[in-house]
Amino acid sequence: MSAPESDEQLAERLATAAGRLLDELRADGGLEGKALGTEGDARANALLCRELRAARPDDALLSEEEKDDAARLAHRRVWIVDPLDGTREYGEGRRDWAVHVALAIDGVASVGAVALPGQGVTLTSGTPIALIPANTPPRMLVSRTRPAAEAVFVAERLGAELVAMGSAGAKAMAVVQGQADIYLHTGGQYEWDNCAPAAVAAAAGLHVSRVDGSPIRYNNPDPYLPDLLICRKELADAVLRLAAAYRPAQG
Repeated sequence: MSAPESDEQLAERLATAAGRLLDELRADGGLEGKALGTEGDARANALLCRELRAARPDDALLSEEEKDDAARLAHRRVWIVDPLDGTREYGEGRRDWAVHVALAIDGVASVGAVALPGQGVTLTSGTPIALIPANTPPRMLVSRTRPAAEAVFVAERLGAELVAMGSAGAKAMAVVQGQADIYLHTGGQYEWDNCAPAAVAAAAGLHVSRVDGSPIRYNNPDPYLPDLLICRKELADAVLRLAAAYRPAQG
């Protein structure tokens, strides 16, 4: 008799399967742009929710594409998923999009899998990859459409190179993979945007926190999260200090 599937194995399997489904849908060529993103979101969400409810019927579920159920607040174990992180990038035919499957236990991002179909890999908290040496000068990831002023401020004072990239998952995993060193986001996200990336990043030995240095808590009544920092631990103190020093320009 085979051993039961662990939470880590389940997260990896489902993230990978959803990513494969999305790749096949895009390759079919029947849809493009916003219509492709909308259909991809719906199909990947249906797969993830169906499989999670079958495999873990006693756990709660929070998905970007599902109506929120306040009953999840009474659960210690809550699966938090983003079936298509980077809908715009996916619809445009880019590679920097992801699928997130995470399990928060008592509010902590405990298990995570981030599929990067454009790279053909799924990074997980269960099998963290070894960090490679940091970049010199450090590289900071920012949105390719709306770089946050705080991130630009911190990068200038650190002497960091700005690197534009698409989805939150792609950015966070670029730090895990050593392609960048800092992901500072202050434009607001939701729990499904960063729960899986946070779990994978923490397992790899990176610093993960709010921008004030406090821990990120999940399964809140309001799933909105204002900010996030994922970075090399040796850079965390400097980034947190500079972020605290930032003052918006007076208009």
